[in-house]
Amino acid sequence: MEIGLGTLLYLGPSISAPKYDAEGNETGQVVLPDVFRVPLRRDVIHRVFWAELTAALQPKGRDPMAGKRTTAVSLGIHHGLARVPRVKGSSRARLAPFVKGGRLAFPPSTDKNIHEYVNKAERVLGTMSALAATANAELVRARGHAFESKAVPVIIDSAALTSVKRAYEARRLLAKLGIYSDIERAAEGTRVRSGKGKMRGRRYIEPVSVLFIVDDYSSPLARAVKNFPGVDVVEPQLVSVLELAPGGEPGRLTVITTGALEALNQRFSKYLGGVKT
Repeated sequence: MEIGLGTLLYLGPSISAPKYDAEGNETGQVVLPDVFRVPLRRDVIHRVFWAELTAALQPKGRDPMAGKRTTAVSLGIHHGLARVPRVKGSSRARLAPFVKGGRLAFPPSTDKNIHEYVNKAERVLGTMSALAATANAELVRARGHAFESKAVPVIIDSAALTSVKRAYEARRLLAKLGIYSDIERAAEGTRVRSGKGKMRGRRYIEPVSVLFIVDDYSSPLARAVKNFPGVDVVEPQLVSVLELAPGGEPGRLTVITTGALEALNQRFSKYLGGVKT
């Protein structure tokens, strides 16, 4: 299925970024694919984010008999009491929505539509725009990320996927690239959640940190970094607005391998045919 995005987009100038090897040494420059030149569309990114977020929500309802399992009946008039259903032999009210132990007036229903839909063209445009925002250093800093690298996104050679095998090696590499300070920011910002979410499996709030787009999710480098605070690891075929723009806010600090960069180009180049520069 073809999507006519070419007549809607005016691409900016070409963007180049330094490429680093597995030791963190700069080995040259790489020209980023055209998808990184797509203009920023915050409105589309926000819509696509909520569409993808609500797609994962499970409909929630109530037992149809909740609050109704009672033999309570109204006592009628001439008792000096409100005519609500009451338990036999006492004046304890039941069944009515406004009494303690009564039913809910409008309980949650599985019939409610909680999924916000967007069409395919919007979803593709939102994903491309969010990906292009990762190449804007001003947006990345405005989002709160801390880094000292020369340019974003940070491009590393795919050979690092197998040569970096341990967490301390990954920490040393990220420190040399100038982005480990953002992981430290996330570690310092991790805190206990306020409210009852602490009792429901959501005890800690963890700030979002670096996103790694790698060739193989099971590679040694991916396993080494995935437990760092705030870090997400995703393959280029599956990356979406949920990872690129958490909360619908574009500009996430991103590390991309050379192989994943080529895969991103193959994934989105078919939507950029005939675009104007």
